[in-house]
Amino acid sequence: MDVVSDAISAVHLGHPSSQRVRTGGSWCARLDPYAGAGFYVVLKGSCWLRTDGGTLVPLGVGDALLLPHGTGHVIADSPIDASVAAEKAVPFERWFAETGPRDETELLCGKYRLDCSRLHPLMAELPEVLHLPNRVGGHLELRAAIDLLSGELDQVRPGSCVALPNLLDLLLVYMIRSWMAEATSGSWPGALADPVTAAALRAVHSDPAAPWTIDRLAAAAGASRATLSRRFTALVGRPPMAYLTWWRLILAAGLLRDTPNTLASIADRVGYGSPYALSHAFEREFGTTPGRYRVEAAGRSGFPT
Repeated sequence: MDVVSDAISAVHLGHPSSQRVRTGGSWCARLDPYAGAGFYVVLKGSCWLRTDGGTLVPLGVGDALLLPHGTGHVIADSPIDASVAAEKAVPFERWFAETGPRDETELLCGKYRLDCSRLHPLMAELPEVLHLPNRVGGHLELRAAIDLLSGELDQVRPGSCVALPNLLDLLLVYMIRSWMAEATSGSWPGALADPVTAAALRAVHSDPAAPWTIDRLAAAAGASRATLSRRFTALVGRPPMAYLTWWRLILAAGLLRDTPNTLASIADRVGYGSPYALSHAFEREFGTTPGRYRVEAAGRSGFPT
């Protein structure tokens, strides 16, 4: 697994949802904050989105927009200020149910369910709004995914139940990938572009249970211990071995949340010598025992305890 795939997989819960909306005239809908990420793609016409934080974004045909942190927002046919939005906006579900036959504007929209309690820092540093304008020759993979997704939503066809959630997951990957290719701020695009840091990250994510030492990681990165430590810490925000420990515990949390595996089995999979060693490290990092975490996480993931 690569870092971006792991960062998404660590928080991904269940299947994403999506719908195609056709509307027209004067309209204004509100979506309250939620635990997950939301997206819009404009297939026809134009609209405006205003976040609860005041960010106003114009959207035109072919534009894609990701709200990685489930930010509350209003989406409308025209620019709208916060006070007017508070009066005019109707709940999104009600607006969607009442949309009529007019189709001046056509949107593809949806949500990803995420466990936001243990975000990878790559996901945490995504901006409140990730706007990817449609440009000739830009984001070709993203455009292809949008076209495929739009076609699947036009009609139910054999295999749609498998194709749709996988295309939605692909859309999320391509939106994040497009942001990373163009980002002018944030540490993680720089970390993955730095050959030494990226090589060490690939090693850790490829085999987190391996008996890594700083010497072995430095050898995998093709650098000295000092060079690896300096560059990795500056770009990632923590030393290599501290990141390895943290990532092993994030993986353990995911296995506790998503599987019925025993603590001994999980300890072996993430590189701990015993359930006791994992439990001690887990409680030190997260302030709760693995058992209590599994019970609490069951409600978020729907996995039975």
